[in-house]
Amino acid sequence: MTSATPPPTGQGPLARREARLAWSLLLPTLTAVFLVVALPLVAVFWISFKPVELADLRAPVPIVKESLRGRPKLAGGDEGTWEFKLRNSSPKALIAGGVTFTDVVPEGGLTLGDVPDPPCAITGQTLRCDFGDLAGGQRHTVKIPPVILTADAPPDVKTTAPVTTGKADNVLTNLTFSLENFARIFDSDEFWHVLYVTLFYTIFGTIGALVMGGLFAAMLLNKSFRGGQGILRGLYLFPYVAPPVIAVAFTWVTLFDPFSGSANALLVQMGVVDTPPINFFGQRPLALIMVTVFEVWRYFPLSFLFILARMQSIDTDMYEAADMDGASPFQKFWYLSLPMLLGILSVLFLLRFIWTFNKFDDIFLLTGGNAGTRTLTVNVYEQAFAVSNIGAGGAAVAVVIFACLIGFSVFFFKYMSREEGL
Repeated sequence: MTSATPPPTGQGPLARREARLAWSLLLPTLTAVFLVVALPLVAVFWISFKPVELADLRAPVPIVKESLRGRPKLAGGDEGTWEFKLRNSSPKALIAGGVTFTDVVPEGGLTLGDVPDPPCAITGQTLRCDFGDLAGGQRHTVKIPPVILTADAPPDVKTTAPVTTGKADNVLTNLTFSLENFARIFDSDEFWHVLYVTLFYTIFGTIGALVMGGLFAAMLLNKSFRGGQGILRGLYLFPYVAPPVIAVAFTWVTLFDPFSGSANALLVQMGVVDTPPINFFGQRPLALIMVTVFEVWRYFPLSFLFILARMQSIDTDMYEAADMDGASPFQKFWYLSLPMLLGILSVLFLLRFIWTFNKFDDIFLLTGGNAGTRTLTVNVYEQAFAVSNIGAGGAAVAVVIFACLIGFSVFFFKYMSREEGL
């Protein structure tokens, strides 16, 4: 017997050529994804391990500005001053290694007086000034008087720009890392309160938009009835398709204003509350409840659309059989509708949880993070731009948010893999 020929292994020339073509077509997309998503994410992680403030974003370099003061007009007449202003661009970082600048003296037209020595000296047509180390925020001014005009018009001293030297350690690009930012975050009692507010806002906002809003609204409009069904569905979508969130938030703030708001006026006239009126967005814990209600109202239409579409795809024969068996409406919902909706409900819960956890604009526009409504995202903004603490306040808290969402997603998919097989 002859032995069977073993099957070929590996890829053939045609398959390798197709693979190269596929990767070449995907390369622009992968590059765009890396630049738009991965690169900023890496930058945030990089900054989170460095004590960076807003002023550190500008690299520490010596900056020189030169000018001809006095502007002599007449030959042999008015005197002027050739002036240089040197400063360290960073308010903290030291520029070492001998900070110097050199410039070319314009030929003809000017007669220079005494050059301040030190730090400057003129060799031929070259002006050189040496200042040694330059501390953060340090400034020097060099004036060379008198400058007498010897030509019909003063020369342009800015024809040649001063050339500077000096080395500085940039905190953004060096390889020094520390956990100081994270230690400051977790040692702060404020962080744990902000985390509690974020979880309250996210959990109740997500469940409210999913169950109280989307599921109930879909159940109400799932049955066909004459007149107004399309209008009601359009009205249910209004919060999601309303004007930009700035206009909607301003409307809510005006509506619930303690002095001129319609809600307080109505409650006072009905005798529900006495004066002074209720400050809905200015007192604890009502402010947190109100921003959560706004979240539910604003974003429940998205859940409503997906749940309604899924409910209308369920076979009605099951409900007819349940009616013949004498099942109650609750039993039909619990044993027939809910199992069919678990898939879409789980996906919507995951998406809405992530979006709400990252929500910034709604709370910032409604309360500005005051009255116990400061979430992690609002805290990132305030620490990074109000306090100028980009390292600990901005990047480190952003990394904590990222870690929380990754942990939640992993837990969610592991749990759903046992229940739904997702």
